[in-house]
Amino acid sequence: MATVNPTKHLTNLNEWRRLGEAAIFPPESRVELINGEILDMAPIGFNHAGHVIRLLNFFAPRVADKALINAQNPLQLGDLSEPEPDFMLLKPNADYYSSRHPIADDVLLLIEVADTSLKFDQNQKLRLYALHGIAEYWLLNLNEMCLEVYRKPHGEVYAEKMTLYADDSVTLSQLPTLCIPVAAIL
Repeated sequence: MATVNPTKHLTNLNEWRRLGEAAIFPPESRVELINGEILDMAPIGFNHAGHVIRLLNFFAPRVADKALINAQNPLQLGDLSEPEPDFMLLKPNADYYSSRHPIADDVLLLIEVADTSLKFDQNQKLRLYALHGIAEYWLLNLNEMCLEVYRKPHGEVYAEKMTLYADDSVTLSQLPTLCIPVAAIL
């Protein structure tokens, strides 16, 4: 008798969206589609939520005519992934992305806020974002109180990484007129 090993059932965006329309997951569930797998994400804690609010309030007056702000909403990456990044600056869009989810080419800046999800964001999410060409990925590392800045995606890695602290500042590669004091978002 032949041995058969079980295999994963990977899903794609069409099936993923049908699952959502059928209300398969409870409304309070936090799930993301990453590389064809449906992953349960950790609940959002106070510190994490507070930093997302800080990002929204910091960037809103500075990008009003340059970019759209998007927080914890889907980003379509190919046919197998639809993460919900904590924060994104998107290229302006006439209908505010109400007819489709943004894709990698629409992203000017993507930020993940990480405490319990740090290793996942430094590894799986970083590879996913690099592979899909997200030009600038910031990881707000709440455990070490630093900002990890990743630029120049190449395959599944970023060619450039900087670790910045409260005394530092950073200029966005896609919006070079914006210089951000790191202390303002830490």
